[in-house]
Amino acid sequence: MHIKKGDMVIVMRGKEAPYFENGKKVYTRGRVIKVLPKEDRVLVEGVNLVKKHSRPTQDNPQGGIIEKEAPIHVSNLMIEDPKTKEPTRVGYKFIEGKNGEKKKVRYAKKSGEILDK
Repeated sequence: MHIKKGDMVIVMRGKEAPYFENGKKVYTRGRVIKVLPKEDRVLVEGVNLVKKHSRPTQDNPQGGIIEKEAPIHVSNLMIEDPKTKEPTRVGYKFIEGKNGEKKKVRYAKKSGEILDK
């Protein structure tokens, strides 16, 4: 999977898809909270909010309606380029690490910036 926990992502499809405002494209951005690789889904902070009705319990005696994030399919997301703040594809390459060993890292295809620190 090309997306990892902690990445900044941009929603490309769905109800939070990019739209034009005053002639400029506006993106919905968010940080990845959790990755679910078996379902090919990702939890993104502030994206795909759903309302959940909860019954009063000992933990939550009030009950009521809770807004929480629902998983979104990974194909609807793109990584945010750290340099240009635009959506970009992800590539992989090997770089020299410590002690001369090779390390596989992800990089943004638009700017060539390395995503893994």
